[in-house]
Amino acid sequence: MTTAEIRDILLQNFDGKIGDLHEMTNSPYQAKYGTYVDVADKEYLRDICLFLRNDPTLQFNSLLCLSTVDNNDTTLSVVYHLESTTKRHIFAMKVTMPVTEAEVPSITDVWPHANWHEREGWDMMGIRFRGHPDHRRILLEEDYPGHPLRKDFREPIFYHGMKVPY
Repeated sequence: MTTAEIRDILLQNFDGKIGDLHEMTNSPYQAKYGTYVDVADKEYLRDICLFLRNDPTLQFNSLLCLSTVDNNDTTLSVVYHLESTTKRHIFAMKVTMPVTEAEVPSITDVWPHANWHEREGWDMMGIRFRGHPDHRRILLEEDYPGHPLRKDFREPIFYHGMKVPY
């Protein structure tokens, strides 16, 4: 099943909550793994994920990757790459939000291994995952100032009395 066909199914079930299809065509690899669909309303993200997992024609039983992106235009994005190991198709979707509203619903109850992906997204990019069961940093200390993968991040001169960089 193609990304366009999956998007059509989502449009039938989530009218107004699904955005544009972005098709990548530079190479077969990019067409397969780079094509994605926008989620127009981030508040429906968890419902969309549950549908993608539970619908008998889709059966997306695996979250391959959850990535965060600083778009360098005062917005942040979360990209979800999914796979159906039973139906043998893949799908990617992207939700974008203003930096000032960097929060999306957690999907750890849909795909439990999203737990660490979401914690990394919080730690490195500063995106909150509402409803996450253990929403704390995973790579840095809890009191570390800022989120290092944001484009506007500036390394502190001192951290805990030590000069940075060392």
